[in-house]
Amino acid sequence: MTSDKKKSSDKHRRIIEAALKVFAKNGFYNSKVSEIARAAGVADGTIYLYFQNKDDILISLFEEEMQQVLDRVNEAVALESDPSKKLECFALAHLNLVEQNLEMAEIIQVEVRQSSKFMRGYHNVKFQQYLNIISGIIKEGQALGVFRPDIQPGVAKRAFFGALDEMSRYWVLSTARKYSITAAAQEISRFFLQGMLVRPDAGGDVTNPQGSS
Repeated sequence: MTSDKKKSSDKHRRIIEAALKVFAKNGFYNSKVSEIARAAGVADGTIYLYFQNKDDILISLFEEEMQQVLDRVNEAVALESDPSKKLECFALAHLNLVEQNLEMAEIIQVEVRQSSKFMRGYHNVKFQQYLNIISGIIKEGQALGVFRPDIQPGVAKRAFFGALDEMSRYWVLSTARKYSITAAAQEISRFFLQGMLVRPDAGGDVTNPQGSS
């Protein structure tokens, strides 16, 4: 990497890290680009060399952090071969990341959802990739005869993520947490697995719906 490119990359990262702090402290709507610039140690105009506006900073922040989440969760899941264990491993990795990165978790849980550009005009590829880790585990379990063939992966992945997302929201916003991350991950996984596992008396006569993703 040339010196100029490295400096450009450094500034971009400083702005992203500053935005994380400012958004977490003030909230997305109450944050100003000038505050982010000051926290990053750059001139206000420098921000616009890298980002179009405040929404663009938020989306870039989300994408960069989501890539790290994808990498870490994929690594954790790859350590298991049993689909049931993989699902539990996903839940634990997801909630551990929330616990370890509360500022980022708060932005994802609260601030991102206040951006109309993010919620309506942004094609969220990385989030879809994240959900597809879950559906991939479910499809693998079905192929191995571990999970019921009538489970629709496209529905199940959203339901499973929704349970984890609600626990994440509780963890971020609550001041009196009653559950450990590990216990919550195991509990949520158990709820879903009890409904998805093939039972010995199922008889194998249930068909697998088509068009599920």
